[in-house]
Amino acid sequence: MKQQRTLIYFTSIIVMLCFNVSLNAQNDSIPEPTKVNDSLKFKDKYGLRVGVDIAKLARTFASDEYSGFEITADYRLKKNLYIAGEIGIEEKTDENSYLNITTQGTYIKAGIDYNMYENWLNMDNMIYSGFRLGLSSFNHTLNNFTTYSTNQYWAPQFSSNQAQEFDGLTAVWLEVIIGMKAELFNNFYLGLNVQLRGKVTDTEPDNFTNIYIPGFGKTFDSAGIGAGFGYSISYRIPLYKK
Repeated sequence: MKQQRTLIYFTSIIVMLCFNVSLNAQNDSIPEPTKVNDSLKFKDKYGLRVGVDIAKLARTFASDEYSGFEITADYRLKKNLYIAGEIGIEEKTDENSYLNITTQGTYIKAGIDYNMYENWLNMDNMIYSGFRLGLSSFNHTLNNFTTYSTNQYWAPQFSSNQAQEFDGLTAVWLEVIIGMKAELFNNFYLGLNVQLRGKVTDTEPDNFTNIYIPGFGKTFDSAGIGAGFGYSISYRIPLYKK
């Protein structure tokens, strides 16, 4: 009887060992599932974007009283943040019943743009807002003028056709800009923007006032407020992706 119990005990142990070996062999034969990465990675383009203001070029060809040229540029710092600026030259003649004056000079503007538009995959468009600090160096040529007299009946109007030069004039202003840039082709962009400007300081000639400031525009009766718009076509020089 004792021998039968011992035989049954060892038989049970052998059966359990065989079952474990078979189970382990089955587990080893089952391949591990392949890990699938379900996320897509898209790299944004970073580089220097350079262009020209085609609105100023069109105005130059269309008007005999204006000529101007402006280069625009921006550089992407972060996903939605750009440093941006413009540099240009303008010449404009203003004429009314009492004076004829020509203003010419250069200007530079620098600031930042922030892209508020969330692009779809593989798109690179902008709807942005930003600000600029502007600086202009210019001069006036007073071609002719007539002094207004309150006594129109008795006193004759004083007129002068002798040109007067006012050199070494400067102006500083702050500017808020809102615009958009659309990628037409790979790295080619078409842009549109509007600007509202507030004059900080300017130098004025003696017995005269600045009517037009290059880069700032008309001063609207010396109120210190200016406005403008621009159309640009630009190309981004791709430097790297991130």
